[in-house]
Amino acid sequence: MDLEARNLLSPLAGVAPSCTATEPTVSDPRYPIGPFTPPAAPTKAWREQAIDIIAGTPSRLRAAVAGLDEDQLDTPYRPGGWTLRQVVHHVPDSHLNAYTRVKLALTEHEPVIKPYDEAAWAGLPDTDRVPVEVSLALLDALHQRWVALLRSMRDEDFARAYVHPETGRHTLEYLLALYAWHGPHHVAHITTARAQHAW
Repeated sequence: MDLEARNLLSPLAGVAPSCTATEPTVSDPRYPIGPFTPPAAPTKAWREQAIDIIAGTPSRLRAAVAGLDEDQLDTPYRPGGWTLRQVVHHVPDSHLNAYTRVKLALTEHEPVIKPYDEAAWAGLPDTDRVPVEVSLALLDALHQRWVALLRSMRDEDFARAYVHPETGRHTLEYLLALYAWHGPHHVAHITTARAQHAW
């Protein structure tokens, strides 16, 4: 099950694009900034703020893991959760899928997208073998392209949609909200774990 399916099937509690990784609330360690909730009435100003958050995700993720050694990176962010290394590798995996969904929705009429099993991807051997720097560099490059595309979109482009086979039709405005939450959500997994371990 991928990010969209998981979030639509879980309870939602408010988180605005203004949430940052420095504002964790750890009553549920799976959701240190709270579960995702799409905005009720997004505006153009809200959209610009959401794009700025997405633009800042690579630098925030890089800062979150700065100075961690290999043993620390191999520590789960919570009992039974992914390691910090898996979290870092997951972010570009997920954001590559999101970028592709944006491109598909902008160039086709409500395409049916291909979900992916994010837990299975996180368990593949490259996640253990490839240094996190590779995924941090991938995220830097990806976000240069993705943010340029998002900033070029017209208001009506955000109303374009794709179809998720498990959860239905979603607009690009919804995807924007989801990924403005997703980056800070995973950065907070790392920063909260560091605070708990005093790293």
